[in-house]
Amino acid sequence: MAGFDGLVALLSIPLTVFGAFALVDAFIRREDAFRAADKQTKPFWLIILGIALVVSLIFPLLSFLPIIGLIAIIVYFVDVRPAIKQVGGGGGGRRGGSSSDGPYGPYNGGR
Repeated sequence: MAGFDGLVALLSIPLTVFGAFALVDAFIRREDAFRAADKQTKPFWLIILGIALVVSLIFPLLSFLPIIGLIAIIVYFVDVRPAIKQVGGGGGGRRGGSSSDGPYGPYNGGR
């Protein structure tokens, strides 16, 4: 039985990391991207993912609440996150390119 407990403990570590990543990802996304993607609001997802993370830290993996939290995290990654990224709700910083980039690459002034 001790081996099974060790396996469950090892499986709870990726769940916690997965939940923390989802929470940080939702935190860096813009509020208007959630509305534009027609998903729930940013505070809603921050609360749900925060509760899922805390539950995964407190309760053992095979109890009822961490499984519900895992489902919420999976829904965020499979449904909400791609829709928000498609709308263009990236994080706080720019992702590559410069201010002179056009639709077909950088503008070099006709050189």
